[in-house]
Amino acid sequence: MLLAIDTSAGTSVAVVDRDGGVLDQRGTADAMRHAEVIGELIAETLAAAGVAPAQLSGVAVGMGPGPYTGLRVGIAAARAFAIGIGRPLVPVPSHDAVAWAQLTTGGPAAVQVVTDARRRELAVSEYLGLDGDGLPVRTAGPVLVPRDEVPAFDGVRIDAAEVPAGGIGMLAELAFAARRLPLADDTAIYLREPDVTPSAGKRVTR
Repeated sequence: MLLAIDTSAGTSVAVVDRDGGVLDQRGTADAMRHAEVIGELIAETLAAAGVAPAQLSGVAVGMGPGPYTGLRVGIAAARAFAIGIGRPLVPVPSHDAVAWAQLTTGGPAAVQVVTDARRRELAVSEYLGLDGDGLPVRTAGPVLVPRDEVPAFDGVRIDAAEVPAGGIGMLAELAFAARRLPLADDTAIYLREPDVTPSAGKRVTR
């Protein structure tokens, strides 16, 4: 079983089992209260699933794309929880979870995932079906585009206000079973350069 967390858009927490699926999932689309709700959501989700931390085999976390402030809350919480229970951290691209949730419903195979990147920009990824291991096939992205310049797409567009942590966890389970971990680097996907860069420092003279 895995605890799964994503704060790339809203805040979502889930407990998943490879055979049992999503045991419990809860969250909020509020993109401004990640730090306030993350701890409570973790506790509530574990309790509702009837799972003790010691029963978990790892912690899956959405790595974005997403705004810096919100995204780092979920990643920091996931890392701290994984360290606390002595289990591995499993990074997963957040847009993949949205696409997977849509593609497993049996609907159209072409999916465009769009999330708010702030500053009048959107983050966009495109997918075409599932591969033989049940993982979504990303054909483009993630990339940043101006709000009114999302590429035309021949398929289903999903504007996600919240990334389902259940999808994050199930992708991690599927990838583990197929021996395809990691699905993402252990680095947050921000898609833009940081606002602040290290200073070159002042030259010291005597």
